[in-house]
Amino acid sequence: MSKTKRKEVVTSMKYVAGMDGGGTKTAVTVADEQGTVVKSFTSGAINYNGQDEENVGASLKEIIAQIGQTCGGIEHCEEIVIGAAGVSNPTVVSRLSSQIRNSGYQGELHITGDHETALYGAHQREYGMILIAGTGSIGLGKNKAGKTHRAGGFGYLIDDEGSGYSIGRDLLAALVQAHDGRIPETVITRLVYEQLQFNSVQEIIGFVYDKRTNKKDIAALAPILSEACAAGDPAALNIAKKNASSLLQLVIPVAENLSLQEDSLAMAGSVLLKNAFIQGMFREKLHGYYPKMQCITPKSDASMGAVLMALRMNQFHNSNPLL
Repeated sequence: MSKTKRKEVVTSMKYVAGMDGGGTKTAVTVADEQGTVVKSFTSGAINYNGQDEENVGASLKEIIAQIGQTCGGIEHCEEIVIGAAGVSNPTVVSRLSSQIRNSGYQGELHITGDHETALYGAHQREYGMILIAGTGSIGLGKNKAGKTHRAGGFGYLIDDEGSGYSIGRDLLAALVQAHDGRIPETVITRLVYEQLQFNSVQEIIGFVYDKRTNKKDIAALAPILSEACAAGDPAALNIAKKNASSLLQLVIPVAENLSLQEDSLAMAGSVLLKNAFIQGMFREKLHGYYPKMQCITPKSDASMGAVLMALRMNQFHNSNPLL
């Protein structure tokens, strides 16, 4: 009696991956074709503004290897979306693409601005508005017709108002102004000295103009503002008010250009999410300008936003209610 061998059909699960390339680390999320997250991890920075070619390449090689292990082989990852800073510079896109390919990934690849992946993640859809106030600041929106508009985000030398860098600079300015009598004494002086472990204005000036001091070092002072505001310090409260007003100015042109005056605004970044005084002042000013606009916290982060973009690009969204 002959036995008939039944042919087994093996189907492979498909995956996508999203990356949020920050200044000091890269957040990575891997999901299957149903949108279920199977792994999230962090790795080294892939930002060319603060890393050299060798370090970026090493980080990407490690990331691609981990994605491959998660997917049972990198060939099962259908699409990778990367949200990164500085992509308006075409060399950044080409360099990242080259490093990804050299790391062994040959599937679909899309590289866009990190603010765009943050917007998608914040609303879990491709339209809406987001205001990001971290080390830098930017406002971004997209309406249902697909029109986009951005405000700010042009770098700390000429822009980034309302950001951590802007606040850090304002705190240092208040310190020197109090030192020479332009404003009354302020608790900011003691708090800055304690954080930097300095004792004089001369040391402050040396720190500020040292070529090794970067924007992140200045922005790292921003959390001081919360403590100074809690103490009722007039200079600190003025700084909070000034920066809250600057953040409102990033929202107005986005809302007006896209007719989103009654839509929701996602607030992101440490300045808005961790400084209750700036957030409160900002909400009050926003409500006075747009009474029907709702402020929300992001529904998911930028790496998940990149995943959602990847799923949409691959037409997996028919079974995913988020897309």
